[in-house]
Amino acid sequence: ALPEFADRVLSMSEHAPVVGPAEDGTMSPSVGLSVIHLFAKPTLVYEADEFIAAVKDAEAAGVQVVCVSMLGHKADVAIMALTKDWRLLRKFQTALQHAGLDIIDSYVSMTEVSEYAVGMPEAMLTPRLYPQLPPEGKQAWCFYPMSKSRVKDANWFTLPYDRRKELMHEHGTSGRKFAGRVIQIVTGSTGVDDFEWGVTLFANRPDDLKEVVYTMRFDEASAVYAEFGTFYAGTVTDVSELANLI
Repeated sequence: ALPEFADRVLSMSEHAPVVGPAEDGTMSPSVGLSVIHLFAKPTLVYEADEFIAAVKDAEAAGVQVVCVSMLGHKADVAIMALTKDWRLLRKFQTALQHAGLDIIDSYVSMTEVSEYAVGMPEAMLTPRLYPQLPPEGKQAWCFYPMSKSRVKDANWFTLPYDRRKELMHEHGTSGRKFAGRVIQIVTGSTGVDDFEWGVTLFANRPDDLKEVVYTMRFDEASAVYAEFGTFYAGTVTDVSELANLI
């Protein structure tokens, strides 16, 4: 089933063919981008200039970096980074640690096209696999991991495919009501982190974040079958400003 699905995804697009790490020198997914969310607090040896330099160097190497000024006690800063190569993400993480940031939580994932999106036009698939972040004007930010339930009488993975597709269509319809207000980036993490997906939301205002999550909780796909991890929230902030806030 997995090879067949990979073939379907590739056939829907004109993205580069699969190559191995020995051929291009990277540790990259065959399709899409590698993603890491890092949550950190400054240590006593924190250096703002080194934090800024780490971000600028990563961006110069082709890494997309979103910096977030966090609210609450969980973390002071969040960094979302996207690029093809895991090795570049590891190099960036090390540079942040050398700048005196203590990484207290993290999440590893990859951009993906849902199996329920098979047949969608290329114009809708490309932003999911290769998003351009952060979106302009949407500074309210939230991240949370989630999985599908496996409990008795609510096991998502025992449902027939057509039923799962129907439920996800309903879920997507609820989300599309927030077009223009909220941009959602869903990344896959099965096999690389504790949950199955990471959900990153960019919104116009903080209450947009609250409303979209609340609204979608009533969909059966969420109300019956979803399990959630820790939520993080903050404001997308330029690194030059953020570095001197923490």
